[in-house]
Order: sequence, then structure tokens, then C-alpha cells
Amino acid sequence: MDSDLFTAFLARQPDLGAMGREELEDYLDTVRGWIDRLDEEEPEDMESEEYEAWGDRHEALEDLADDIVDRLEEL
Repeated sequence: MDSDLFTAFLARQPDLGAMGREELEDYLDTVRGWIDRLDEEEPEDMESEEYEAWGDRHEALEDLADDIVDRLEEL
């Protein structure tokens, strides 16, 4: 996954508090798609810098997915 594309995706995050249920569900599907895509690119060497960067991106997406789920539960 291109790190510039990933950075741009995270920079464009909408205001979750301003989104309705359908928008949040669609956004959650998108984020989960990014996680799936990233899973396919998991580096084999867990000690490498590449793996560390991959892990940081994966964690950021999982945190975002959790935030979306939390917001959905609030509605």
C-alpha cells in the first residue's frame, strides 16, 4: 500500500460526530477494506522497519474502525 495514499486517506477523515448511521456504516466498510488490503501486504520480517511502518498503519486503521463503531453505538 502506498504510504502517501494511506496518509492522504487518514488526513481526509470526516467528522464522525457529524455523520449519520448510513454514512458511518459506509465509512466503516471502507476502513475495513483498507485493513483487508493492508493485511495482504503484511511483511514477513517482523523485525524490519517495513513491518514497523506496516504495523503503525494497521493500528491507525483499527483505531479508526473502533472510533466508528463507538460512534455507531452512540446513535
